[in-house]
Amino acid sequence: MERVATTGFFELDGGRWEVENNVWVVGDDAEALVIDAAHDADAIAAAVGDRTVRAIVATHAHNDHVNAAPELADRTGAPILLHPDDLPLWSATHPDRAPDGELADGQRLSVGVTELVVLHTPGHAPGAVCLHAPALGTVFTGDTLFQGGPGATGRSFSDFPTIIDSIRERLLTLPLGTVVRTGHGETTTIGQEAPHLPEWIARGH
Repeated sequence: MERVATTGFFELDGGRWEVENNVWVVGDDAEALVIDAAHDADAIAAAVGDRTVRAIVATHAHNDHVNAAPELADRTGAPILLHPDDLPLWSATHPDRAPDGELADGQRLSVGVTELVVLHTPGHAPGAVCLHAPALGTVFTGDTLFQGGPGATGRSFSDFPTIIDSIRERLLTLPLGTVVRTGHGETTTIGQEAPHLPEWIARGH
C-alpha cells in the first residue's frame, strides 16, 4: 500500500480551509484500488502508474476526499464507489456526475490478493465508511478516526453521538494491533486509541 499526500481546500457550510489529505493506493504490481481521490489526479495517477485501477473508493463525500475522483475515473476507466447516504454531499461538489456504484456495510472489495471489508461508520458524514483489510492488519478510516480522536462533527450532516457509536462498535472491536490509516495526519493503531474513548466522550469532540 502507498500513501499519496495531496493538498487543497475543504469547503462546507460557507467555510474554506486549506488541508492536506492522505490518498491510499492498495494493490499489487498489476492492479490497484484508490481510497479517497483528493485534490490532485496527476499525483494519484503517477502513484498508480500502469496498473489497472479496479475502483476509486470514497470513504465519504466531503469535497476534499472526492474532488479529483471524476478526473481520475475518466483517466483510468475505474468506477467511483460511494455509500448512498452521502449522495447529498457528493452532489454539492459534483452536481452533474453521479458515482458509478454503491458501497454497503459488509461488502467485500478485492484487489490483487487483498480483500477489504466495508464498514459503514456514520457520524462524520451519513455515508462514511471505513475499509478493513484483515490480511494487511490495517483499516482505512477516512475522517472517522484519527490519531487522538474522532473526526469533526460540528458541521452539516454530522453527529457526535453517532460517530462515537461507530467508533465503539465497528472500529474499537478490531484487533488492537490494527494500523489505522487516516484521511489526514499520521497513522495510529486501534490499541493506541481505544483507551481514550471515555476522554473523547467527556470532551464532546
